[in-house]
Amino acid sequence: MSEVLSKETFFYAFSKENQVAKKVPSGSTVQIETYDCFQNQIQSQDTPFNTVDWNRVNPATGCIYVEDAQPGDILKVRIDDIELAEQGLLATGPGLGVMGHRIEKFTVKMIPIVDGKAVFNERLHLPLNPMIGVIGVAPEDAAVNNGTPGAHGGNMDTTLITTGATLYFPVFQEGALFGLGDLHAAMGDGEIGVSGIEIPGKVTVTLDVIKGKSIPYPFVENEEGVAVIVSKETLDEAAKAAVEIFADTLLPHTDLTLAELTMLFSAAGQVQVSQIVDPLMTARFFVPKAILDAYGVKLF
Repeated sequence: MSEVLSKETFFYAFSKENQVAKKVPSGSTVQIETYDCFQNQIQSQDTPFNTVDWNRVNPATGCIYVEDAQPGDILKVRIDDIELAEQGLLATGPGLGVMGHRIEKFTVKMIPIVDGKAVFNERLHLPLNPMIGVIGVAPEDAAVNNGTPGAHGGNMDTTLITTGATLYFPVFQEGALFGLGDLHAAMGDGEIGVSGIEIPGKVTVTLDVIKGKSIPYPFVENEEGVAVIVSKETLDEAAKAAVEIFADTLLPHTDLTLAELTMLFSAAGQVQVSQIVDPLMTARFFVPKAILDAYGVKLF
């Protein structure tokens, strides 16, 4: 039986000062209820921009204290299930996202979820990709607003963070102080309009502490492979750092030289964009499972 955490316990910044909403042992399964990224403030496409409290965005439910988690450990987070509400929304406007310099009016589009599809309009019923935008642990130093990604996770807006995936976070504080929010019914890589299909929901995760290993940035694993997720001031910096971090992580597990591993990554690795609209840009470097299996490598 899983633990349950209500959306009424939430925070706006990942911080070592956050109040613990629930304490669980390693190995626990928790169902986490979430608001959408606007804290459910927008219920109509006629909602004016100036009626939205922009200080109440990206709430994350939590925080969860995971027993035995200590600085230097890894928090393993398996995403068991994502349950979506019956309606989400898309929004964009002046100064928002990639096209904000050309958009003159704040625009909201309500998106019903019908028969497993997102109804964009009568012509377009989009396939769902339920995923988590904000997820992470308390950072090492000062609090980080939920809208900003980093080594602790946060607003990584990465489409791989979906049902069946497993994330690995560096632990910076005792108990890890985990939380999540900002669900999307679907989102394209980049999240170029500054919102995916924002939607409330429930996420079921299993939390485990891994001792004896450490990582500098979050990793995500699925049936196809493993990616490291890195956020920096520019997309170029994030992508290059992701490649280098993965190289440093994998190299000791092989008999390859750095030059050989670089060539292998160039032939089979994938630099992928997560988001380009947050205060920091987020990229990931993805390595197919076949490469890890060929060397018998299990990173975590």
